[in-house]
Amino acid sequence: MSSPRPLTRTEEQTLTLARGRLRCLDPVHIAQRAGACYTLQSDGCEFFELACLNGTYRASHATGVVEAVDTSLPPKHAIHLLILHYLIHADGRPLAGRWIAFRELPDGLMYDRAVRARTEPPLLAAYGAHPERLLRAARALGGQALAFGDVAFGFAVLPRVHLAIILHRGDEEFPPAVSVLFDGAAGHYLPTDDLAVACGLLVGALLRETKTS
Repeated sequence: MSSPRPLTRTEEQTLTLARGRLRCLDPVHIAQRAGACYTLQSDGCEFFELACLNGTYRASHATGVVEAVDTSLPPKHAIHLLILHYLIHADGRPLAGRWIAFRELPDGLMYDRAVRARTEPPLLAAYGAHPERLLRAARALGGQALAFGDVAFGFAVLPRVHLAIILHRGDEEFPPAVSVLFDGAAGHYLPTDDLAVACGLLVGALLRETKTS
């Protein structure tokens, strides 16, 4: 696995802004609202620990630096920023227990077509004719089976940001179809543009798992 590419100036700026916002918030309250573990060590070092997809990460409250627990490689910019934004925006709302489409998120209708165009075609190409591949990939990523469609799994992309992928096999009348849904509370934990990123990360992780299995 290669090291992440150098960050652009814009990416550096977005990280700097997020780190500054995190540093201004009470860490105990952050952990409670985000469902993350907070540790204050005897040397004064304090950090959050939380899962993102099938990895575990630590985020320093003082510096906003995010590190992977299970690898020495730094996380990609998208995961780094997603975790910081999650810690910043989490408001502690319980999971809704109902699934909504991206267009139902705040301002989601504006970006719905673009998000679907980036996620649905690759999922259909990989799994439309081979739903058993989705079954294997979802289980490898810790997905929980759901009683929807023909193959459906829910994923905790972050502790309180849950997504679902639902595949319909299709028949003589209808072609295979796939949809990506969000727990109704997702908007209380990430802005909609970050939820689009979370969707892309999940889809990418599934496809990579399929290629390597």
